[in-house]
Amino acid sequence: MAGKLLQDALTIDPVAMNITSRVSAGCRLQGDLVFEGGLLVEGELHGQIRVNGRLIVWTGGRVTGRIKVMGDTYLFGHLGSDGGGPADSQLECQGMACVSRSGVSTGTLMARRLQVYEGAQLKGPFRTLVAGDQLPVLRDAIDPDR
Repeated sequence: MAGKLLQDALTIDPVAMNITSRVSAGCRLQGDLVFEGGLLVEGELHGQIRVNGRLIVWTGGRVTGRIKVMGDTYLFGHLGSDGGGPADSQLECQGMACVSRSGVSTGTLMARRLQVYEGAQLKGPFRTLVAGDQLPVLRDAIDPDR
């Protein structure tokens, strides 16, 4: 194994991942949008977006605006615009955000868990979200039955 570079493999299976919607390459979709199930973006998507599933931004794809993903996010393309700042695009991922070596983020990326592959470009801020339901339950010392 000496001298051999090991790489992580990321397998995308749209059927197994319940990817039910797609923005094809060359298409632009803009507005206040909600997607039930997963979404594959090969073109451009902009606006107030909610994905009730997984989001895959494919190489050459771009998402901008305010995006909330209830599942995992896979970034092979771009989050944010080339000339935009961190406040222009914000993605909140309730699952894991994976940024591949071709992934570029100029926006703000927030996720429960973050996995960044070698070569990924995080040009904007990123942070992990803390699950509110993981806070400890405090018992009232006065009422032991609670």
